[in-house]
Amino acid sequence: MSRVLTRIALAGSGAILGLIGIALLALPGAFLEKSGILVERDPGLMSELSAPAGILLVTGALMILGAVRLRFANWGLTAGAIVYGTYGAGRLVSMALHGVPSQSLITATLIELGIATVLAVLRMNTASEQQHQAGRHFKNAPAWTTPHRSQTEPGIQAYDL
Repeated sequence: MSRVLTRIALAGSGAILGLIGIALLALPGAFLEKSGILVERDPGLMSELSAPAGILLVTGALMILGAVRLRFANWGLTAGAIVYGTYGAGRLVSMALHGVPSQSLITATLIELGIATVLAVLRMNTASEQQHQAGRHFKNAPAWTTPHRSQTEPGIQAYDL
């Protein structure tokens, strides 16, 4: 069941990042105006607004890759938790420094922090499952692969291979 939840979380939140990245890259002014932000059509400002699009697109693609190929899931969960978490945390700092923005941006903050939390919890669960499986694998390993005390140097672990 956790694999299904991981795939759903990675695919959904990765697609959101990808769509936001595309919107910021192609139409930053129009995208921000939907949040009540009026933006001048200055090329320098458009460049600054479009700059985060790259990281959003790459992170979204990594997350979707992790949903499709579970061997990349940990990378996707980690990257997604970092990106969503830092966006949410950055908005909180901005609220403290510059004041409270529109309701849509407050909602975005809560969604970003919520998604970051879900991704982080899934990542921690994945790590604990891997540790559990590694421990179980080690307990069931053949005797010739288990560590033993060296006969020549007491206190030093040696491995027969």
